[in-house]
Amino acid sequence: MNRKLIRPKFSNYKNNKKKNSSQKKSHPRYETHAENYYFLKQMSKKTPMGIVLTDGETIKGQIEWYDINCLKVTRKNAPNLLIYKNNIKYLYKLGQNKKSKT
Repeated sequence: MNRKLIRPKFSNYKNNKKKNSSQKKSHPRYETHAENYYFLKQMSKKTPMGIVLTDGETIKGQIEWYDINCLKVTRKNAPNLLIYKNNIKYLYKLGQNKKSKT
């Protein structure tokens, strides 16, 4: 019995490769939900936080709630604050050392 060897034509693979490469790749998602996870974790543990604003002022307190644009910070012996996120330079936990910005 003679067996016939079936070989695909390489031109088929070349054409498929060209079609696949011409398709645009989708951009990675911008929303990673890491910020939401971080805030929820700090809120549930009631972690004392330091919030450094863009003008250099530091606010100390606990994050009570947050939304897309702002944070509500509860402070001891001081009024609660609603801080817009675009005014925040960075956050840190009060039990830890701040990283120096150079």
